[in-house]
Amino acid sequence: MAGNTLGTLFKLTTFGESHGPAIGVVIDGCPAQVEFDMNLLVTDLQRRKPGQSAITTSRNEDEMPEVLSGVFDGKTTGAPICILIKNKDQRPADYDTLKDVWRPSHADYTYQAKYGYRDYRGSGRASARETAARVAAGAVAKMLLRQHGVHIQAYVHQIGNIAVLQPYSELNLKQTETNAVRCPDTETAIRMEKLIAETKAAGDSVGGIIACVATGVPAGWGEPVFDKLHAQLGKAMLSINACKGFEIGSGFEGATKKGSEQNDSWTTDGQKIHTQTNNSGGVQGGISNGEDIYFRCAFKPVSTIAKVQQTLNKQGNPVELEATGRHDPCVLPRAVPIVEAMCAVVLADMMLMQKAAVNPNAKS
Repeated sequence: MAGNTLGTLFKLTTFGESHGPAIGVVIDGCPAQVEFDMNLLVTDLQRRKPGQSAITTSRNEDEMPEVLSGVFDGKTTGAPICILIKNKDQRPADYDTLKDVWRPSHADYTYQAKYGYRDYRGSGRASARETAARVAAGAVAKMLLRQHGVHIQAYVHQIGNIAVLQPYSELNLKQTETNAVRCPDTETAIRMEKLIAETKAAGDSVGGIIACVATGVPAGWGEPVFDKLHAQLGKAMLSINACKGFEIGSGFEGATKKGSEQNDSWTTDGQKIHTQTNNSGGVQGGISNGEDIYFRCAFKPVSTIAKVQQTLNKQGNPVELEATGRHDPCVLPRAVPIVEAMCAVVLADMMLMQKAAVNPNAKS
């Protein structure tokens, strides 16, 4: 199986399955002497973990990480960092009835078509359980980035047809963690949580949009052809389970504007050059321009629902499926730290690539 590794210089490889003994990640390329913040690692994993509230799955994993290598005396050593997270609350028997059934909008059929064999216990590698390993890697990337003044904050922008109306610059993003939905606008969060609860009670699921802001990114990060910063962010976000759309800056709305409306004009405050607007989302020509990196990700409704659905079995015969197991009615609240993690991994990689690209002794 290819495609388990992401990154060029800051590189992560995840391993493990949903109902195997453990999942984990190997991070290669993290520089030495980065202060290793175990509290940050644990906190981010707790933010992603199941069983946080009535609007998430009831699977109960403590998500306590074991750092097996690459850290000594509170600092990274420059060696590969291996982080292991054991699976403890497994119920593989919940999936016995799905052994020969293609679940609607799942990876069951496509895995079988590709490999001729599949792990049907919670979808194996296709399970969102794998994203815990990404969050662990993202926490390490955040430790590196904060030494350079970079901060990343994602939040739930929309659930179903309920959306935050204010731009991110008018929100207090510190309020994101004050509610179960992870929406920084309290009134909107209450309406979102009500919608999720109603959807869960009806045996259904609902999708939405997560916004993410990275501040403190200097101008110059990103490679201008195939490894454009926004292209790498898009790849990272679209690799997250259930993520079906990515836009940066004004995104699709920008396609409806004229150039005179869309262009970000340059100005200066006498000390720093910046743009008067940020329709570019902080990236121009594939390279960061010093403004906030701002993007949004669309997540589809969770595919496993309690409603009876029509599908096919392996023999191609029509069957009715009434799913069992423990699943989120809405993935958005738990996906916030995953989006942050993938953003951090990409930015850490781009930062190291920029350092490698510029001769520190050259005169500008």
